[in-house]
Amino acid sequence: MNIAKTLIIVGLILFFIGVFIFLFRPYLGWFGNLFGDISYKTDNFSFYMPITSMIILSFIVSLIFNLFFKFFDR
Repeated sequence: MNIAKTLIIVGLILFFIGVFIFLFRPYLGWFGNLFGDISYKTDNFSFYMPITSMIILSFIVSLIFNLFFKFFDR
C-alpha cells in the first residue's frame, strides 16, 4: 500500500471519529470525569490528568486494532 492510500484511509478514519464525537457528545459527558482522573485548581493554576479515562481509551483502541488485524490478516 502506498503512502497516498494510507493518508486517505487515516484521514477518513479521523473524519468518522470526529463525526461520532460531534453527534454523541451529550452521551459522552462522563468521559474525563471518572474516578481516578486527577484535577487540581487554584486561583491562577489548574492541572488536569485524566489517568482513568486514558486507560479506558487505550483498552478500547487496542481492542479495535487487534480485531482489525485479526480479521484482515496483517
